[in-house]
Amino acid sequence: MSYNDMNEGITGPLHVSKPTDAQSKPAPKRMRQVDNPVNDAGQYSSSQATQESYNDQVDAIEEDGKVKTFLKSVLDFLNVMIIAFIVAFAIRQYALELYIVPTGSMLQTIQEQDMLVGEKLSLYFTEPEVGDIITFRDPVDPNKILIKRLIAKEGSTVDLKDGSVYVDGNKLTEPYTSGQKSEPESPSANLGLPVSYPFVVPEGYVWVMGDNRGNSLDSRSFGPVQKSVITSRALWIVWPFEDVKML
Repeated sequence: MSYNDMNEGITGPLHVSKPTDAQSKPAPKRMRQVDNPVNDAGQYSSSQATQESYNDQVDAIEEDGKVKTFLKSVLDFLNVMIIAFIVAFAIRQYALELYIVPTGSMLQTIQEQDMLVGEKLSLYFTEPEVGDIITFRDPVDPNKILIKRLIAKEGSTVDLKDGSVYVDGNKLTEPYTSGQKSEPESPSANLGLPVSYPFVVPEGYVWVMGDNRGNSLDSRSFGPVQKSVITSRALWIVWPFEDVKML
C-alpha cells in the first residue's frame, strides 16, 4: 500500500463530533435585581412587605418618642411652676412682701403709690426697734395693712407737749417730720380707746406715728398697737425709680 493510500482518510473535511446536550445549551444569563419585585397577581413580594412593616414600626417608634418627649416637657414645665409657686409663697409668707402705699401719712419719707419691700424673717428672732418703719394690721380693720414709724416700745412713757414728742422725758429729734407739730388727736370712734398723756405703753404693745404728723391716723387715734399684729419691717422703696432708697 502506498503512502497516499495510508493518508487518504485525512485529506477530506475534518470530522467534528456532535456535542452533547449539556454542551449545546447556552450559559445562563445573570439575573437583574428588581427594586420592587411583584408577583403574578400584582402584589408585593414578601421581602417588600417585611420592609414596609419594619418602616411602619420605625415610624411608630419615632412618633411615640415625640409624644413622650412632649409629655416630659409639659411635666418639667409644671414641676418648675409648682416649685416657683411654693418658693414665692414661702418668701411672701415668711421672708419678704411688697406693699404699695396708698396714702400720704408717711410723707415726706414715703410718697403716695410708692412700692416698698417689707422684711419679715428677722421678726421671728428680734423685735423692731424704735425708729423702724413697720407694717401692721389696722386695729380698726384687720384686713388692712398700715405703715407707721415705731416711736416707743412697751413700758415707755409717751408725752406730747408743745408740738413735740417726749419718750421717757426725752424730747425726740425727728427730722423726718419736716418740722410739723405733733399734736394730740381725738381717739378713734371705732375703738374709743382712752389715750391721755403722759401715756405708758402696755406690755406687748408699741406706740406708732406717721411722719406726716398733720395728716396721719396713728396711735394718737387708735392707741398702742399689739406686737403680734406687726407684719414686717420696711426696708427699701423699689418703685418708682426716682424714689428708690433704703428706709
